Amino acid sequence: MERTEALATLVGRLLIAALFLGGAVQKAMDPTQVTEMLRGWGLPAGLVWVALVYNALAALALIAGVGARLAALSLAGYCGLTSFFHLIPDDPWQMTIFVKNWAIAGGCLILAVHGPGRWSLRNRTTGLASERRRYGTDE
Repeated sequence: MERTEALATLVGRLLIAALFLGGAVQKAMDPTQVTEMLRGWGLPAGLVWVALVYNALAALALIAGVGARLAALSLAGYCGLTSFFHLIPDDPWQMTIFVKNWAIAGGCLILAVHGPGRWSLRNRTTGLASERRRYGTDE
């Protein structure tokens, strides 16, 4: 059971990280949509670059499992805050994104409480390499 839990935690971390890493790439490739949204809220368009760096660094922390609790906690706040950009009751699509942001925040809060799990760089001595040695599959 420990191995299953470790695998589920790793996969969960990677899936959440993929979302934010993808967001960083999207902001880098075409920042226009985000800058227009920021301007529409009276915010400086340059915040797109802050968000890009934050998304990328937080995603890398989740992938590596180093600083994952703090990254996950901050991502939960980020999701909560940015959900309000999508609070447009007359637009069902935007309302779906609003709710999804809160669902992602919930997953981040669970990760913040439970930590990155056994398979992370933070836990090198009990991570994937030691699991392979333990089960005789290390090559």
